[in-house]
Amino acid sequence: MIDLKDKNIIVTGASGGIGNSIIKKLNKVGANILASGTKEEKLSDLKDKFQNIKILKFDISQSDKIEEFIENATKEIGGNLDCIINNAGVTQDNLAIRMSLEEWQKVININLTSTFLISKFAIKKMLKNKSGKIVNITSVVGHTGNLGQSNYTASKAGIIAMSKSMAIEYAKKNININCISPGFIKTAMTDKLDNKFKEAIISKIPSARLGDPDDIANAVLFLCSNQSDYINGETLHVNGGMYMA
Repeated sequence: MIDLKDKNIIVTGASGGIGNSIIKKLNKVGANILASGTKEEKLSDLKDKFQNIKILKFDISQSDKIEEFIENATKEIGGNLDCIINNAGVTQDNLAIRMSLEEWQKVININLTSTFLISKFAIKKMLKNKSGKIVNITSVVGHTGNLGQSNYTASKAGIIAMSKSMAIEYAKKNININCISPGFIKTAMTDKLDNKFKEAIISKIPSARLGDPDDIANAVLFLCSNQSDYINGETLHVNGGMYMA
């Protein structure tokens, strides 16, 4: 049984489907949670549902305010930081020759640069504790590529390589940095797909189904716990066998 009682954990992108499941699972195992996102109403709903969590609205695209965000979020949950889950991200799809520089930079800046900065300032907190865990949510398409997503796939592949480098740098400081790479998960985004496209995706998945947000949340719990203490710089693939590294 995983026990994260009294562990201080920050979750970005908490208002989405995967974020909600992560909060639910962390709450069940006793973690002190700071849920962050851009949608105040959805954050308030989370607070109503899990009354013991803290919420803090923040847009991670504000790179110049990320250090302040980490400082404020850490204070909200007690002054120490045991784990951070970098779950926030965006898409802005287009074919490569039609993709504007703005579309490219927006996705790279939010998904990759902001994840780097959040991790950087989280590590500074963790160094004081002499321990910590960072879990970065990437994507199967960061390994396979995907039509119309050269910006998104580059950002997710970049997170994986960045996490490996950071893991090497801080392993001796008892800080573990790993990634979770979801496949196609049942969320509001996949609900919008037409049935033919959804069937085409499922036909490529050996498990013959889309994943559930809880599948990702279970992996998060494992990587946040002491059961993963000897795992560092790795990517845990949660995709029903769609991609096997």
